[in-house]
Amino acid sequence: MSRTVFCRKYQQDLEGLERPPFPGPKGEELFQTVSKKAWQEWLAQQTMLINEKHLNVMDPATRPYLDAQREHFLDNEPFDKAEGYTPPDKG
Repeated sequence: MSRTVFCRKYQQDLEGLERPPFPGPKGEELFQTVSKKAWQEWLAQQTMLINEKHLNVMDPATRPYLDAQREHFLDNEPFDKAEGYTPPDKG
């Protein structure tokens, strides 16, 4: 049976993550407050940011940038988007 959390992004009860996304207090906080749906959407955004902005994930300066963008995304605040990306037409 899946667990339910009150998702901070969608402000409703949704299916939660199966485990914390990473160790430590921040991972536990995300586990308790972020839905599986919101996390999957963040991972897609993060991938686009890494690819479009040519971020080096081995560079120590990249992690704080991505952490900040994740928080903005999950809190429904303005966040950096990949320039030039056009979502596929759903028609």
